[in-house]
Formats: sequence, structure tokens, C-alpha cells
Amino acid sequence: MSGIKLLATGSALPQHVITNQDFEKIVDTSDEWIRTRTGIGARHHCSGEECHTSLCLDAARKALELGGIDPQQIGVCLVATLTQDHLTPATACVLQKELGFQEDTICFDLNAACSGFVYALHTAECLLAAAKRKYALVLGAEVLSRVMDLTDRSTCVLFGDGAGAALVQWREDYPSIHAVLGCRGNDRVLTIPGVNKGEPSVIHMEGQDVFRFAVEALPRCAREVAEKAGITLDQVDRFVLHQANQRIINFAVKKLGVDPAKCTGNIEHTANTSAASVPILLDELVQNGDVKPGDKVLCVGFGGGLTWAGALLEVAQG
Repeated sequence: MSGIKLLATGSALPQHVITNQDFEKIVDTSDEWIRTRTGIGARHHCSGEECHTSLCLDAARKALELGGIDPQQIGVCLVATLTQDHLTPATACVLQKELGFQEDTICFDLNAACSGFVYALHTAECLLAAAKRKYALVLGAEVLSRVMDLTDRSTCVLFGDGAGAALVQWREDYPSIHAVLGCRGNDRVLTIPGVNKGEPSVIHMEGQDVFRFAVEALPRCAREVAEKAGITLDQVDRFVLHQANQRIINFAVKKLGVDPAKCTGNIEHTANTSAASVPILLDELVQNGDVKPGDKVLCVGFGGGLTWAGALLEVAQG
């Protein structure tokens, strides 16, 4: 048996807060309509000098400081994202320079949309097994305000910006995270057109199709992770679920039959931050003392692709 454990977390949210009342001045919507259908009350958008890279640097530095790990000890740095500052270089490569990782550190970005952070956790676990240095920095980060159509009231109110980071360590005596990954290839229901495609690079989403996919994929993925790990869902200390929509989460939690108190989130003040959603929530739970050393945390992401990913991440002791 070998695997990774969580040592420390960090997160960063832009200073500029956009409330539902602010959106009432932009599109035909209301605070009641948004809250009732999504659970969202506010979100953070980058402004001024804030950008994808600055959010990643802030979150990463917090995790490194809290974990007490010298950047020279990092063997892998991965950033899950679909809204990086550059198509190339990867944000992870910029972090290598700015944070002082060694030049043979494995650094790259990956895109599995809202499942990306969990994909990156599993990728880091696999890479660390063969890496010289057994610590990894795994981030999820998005600046979704860049890819929103502010005239589309069905999508523009849903998304926010932010970054979350997890510092993990691989050891031969640590348990596997028992990752479950998958996709149901679809380029229609949740998509952002690429460069020079002849249409704006903004989010397009078929809400009902995404809802039906999510309420099936989320609980199924969680059950498969627990089964793979050889535990019951009742033995999970905390569920960290992608914060896409509160109604999706409520449906999924009911299907799972687990204690809703173990599944609380932060969508009310962050909205949907895609790949950043799980690590931002994870950091909030750690900082609030709701996730403690020794806890078993079941993380599940789901989203564009259509992808899903789950993993059982244990918090290191001491």
C-alpha cells in the first residue's frame, strides 16, 4: 500500500464581491430567483492587478507556509484549470519560477473542468511514486469571470473566481486515495468555444441536462470510492463536494443517505468556481476546524466533459 495524505491547504478569493443585487442591475434577474434555484448569494471576481496567476501564488504560499515545507522539497506541481492566464506557459511552470521549485520539478496544468482538482490529486499520487521528492502542490484555480456572457442570465450569475491549493506527501505506508475517474464525452451541454472558432469564448450550458447528469454521477462516484476503499459512507468524516448548485448537492446527499451536516458547503459566498471549488471548500473546512488531522475526506467533482472524479483523502496527523 502506498499513497498520499493531506498536509496543508490554502486558498485565495479576489477582493471584489459581486452580489445578487449587483446582477439585478445588469440582467433580468433577482436575488430570490438566484438563491432559490442555485443557493448562491455572492461571488468574487478578479479586478485590478488580480489574475489567475496571482490567485495561485497566494493559495500556494499559504499551503507551503502552513505545511512548513521548503519549496525545494516539492517534486510535483499541478494546476487544474480551464482559465489560465496563458495558453502557454502553463501556470504550474510560472509557479515553479515564482516559488523557487527545483528545475526538475514536474509541472503542468490539466483540464478536466470541475472535476479537475480531483483528477490532479490522483495524477500527483501516481507521479510522486516515481519522483525524487515526495511532496506535491496540487491546485485548482479559475477566473471564470473572463468567460462569462453578461447578457445570459442563466449562466452569468452562477460563476466566480478563486484558487485553492493542497500540499500532499507520498509515502509507502500511506493509503491510496482510491480515486474513481471517468467521463461521458459531451461537447454540447457544457462548453466554451476555443480560440478562433468564430464564436465568443464564453460559457454555454444546458442547465437541465447538466442537472440530470450531476445528480446521477455525484452519488454514484462517491459510493464507488467508498467501495474501492473498503469502507462505508458512514465512516467518512467529511464530504467535500463540487459547489455547482445547492439543489444538485441536496439531491445527491439525499440519494447517498448520509448526514447533511457532513456535506455543508460554501456556494452561498463563492458560487461555482469549477476546478477551484473543491480545494477552496477544503481549505475553509480545514481553517474552521471542521476537517481535522486523521479525518477521512471524500472529495467529488463533476462537470464539463462530462467528467466525474472522486477520491478519499486522509489528513496527516501532526
